[in-house]
Amino acid sequence: MSLPDALKAASEAGQDLVEVAPDTKPPVCKFLDYGKYKYHQKKRGHTAGGHHHMHLKEVRLRPRIDEHDLLTKIRKIREFIERGDKVLVTLRFFGRQIAHREFGDKLMARVLHELEGLIRVDRPPKLEGRRITMTIVPK
Repeated sequence: MSLPDALKAASEAGQDLVEVAPDTKPPVCKFLDYGKYKYHQKKRGHTAGGHHHMHLKEVRLRPRIDEHDLLTKIRKIREFIERGDKVLVTLRFFGRQIAHREFGDKLMARVLHELEGLIRVDRPPKLEGRRITMTIVPK
């Protein structure tokens, strides 16, 4: 079928003549709705390729956390950041621990110091009720 005949047949059918495989010999054309075709191409591009969507991960701390446990939590935060995730660091005070807020502030500062080159602070540490929260994202 010649090109003018194909265009005429497509318009009679209420469709568009779309070249779907221009690199092949001969090029492949189809009758279809061009807007719908572009939409599906765009959707296919988003799902293919192994894109990693940023997820929010939470790491919970306590003010009197042991040194080794803190290092383990920091290592886990580093893994999340290197994978491209956003991390919510939560430090919860129990009972009378809230009277010593400075322990929580020091702990949050330590976490920031340990991850200094990898992260950007999205939301700085803030006391909200009985917990201090901050959000960090990869640089």
